[in-house]
Amino acid sequence: MAEGIVLTPEGLQKLKDELEELKTVKRSELAARLKTAISYGDLKENSEYHSAKDDQAFMETRILTIENILRKARVVESIDTSTVQVGSVVTLHDLEFDEKIDYRIVGPAEADVADNKISYESPLGQALMGKSIGSKITVNAPMGEITYELLDIKAV
Repeated sequence: MAEGIVLTPEGLQKLKDELEELKTVKRSELAARLKTAISYGDLKENSEYHSAKDDQAFMETRILTIENILRKARVVESIDTSTVQVGSVVTLHDLEFDEKIDYRIVGPAEADVADNKISYESPLGQALMGKSIGSKITVNAPMGEITYELLDIKAV
């Protein structure tokens, strides 16, 4: 993969939406929380104030992280379905458990295993990159080797 952060168009939009939400709605909510907490007096022992300050620090760090990702992002637009690449949706057959599963190959900033989005940098993602339909892929997992057959590649 080329240098930079690889995103799908959907991943780019999701990050832009999150950034907008953080900068507008969440900042306003935190400012109100801080104002209320300050009104309680003695800041040294004011748990609401310290909690709000911690949340503010976390939020500002997330804003900087997203801004950095967006500055470095390279969006993958077109997808060739002859081989697996970032943006591909693959259908795999787990040969041991005789199960089919679909994964979308995404950049690390978009990975979400619960939503079947795996990073091209993950062990399975690395093993899949550049493969074509019919390929057998073996991945070392904590529970041992897992072998898949690549059944389909789609562009979404």
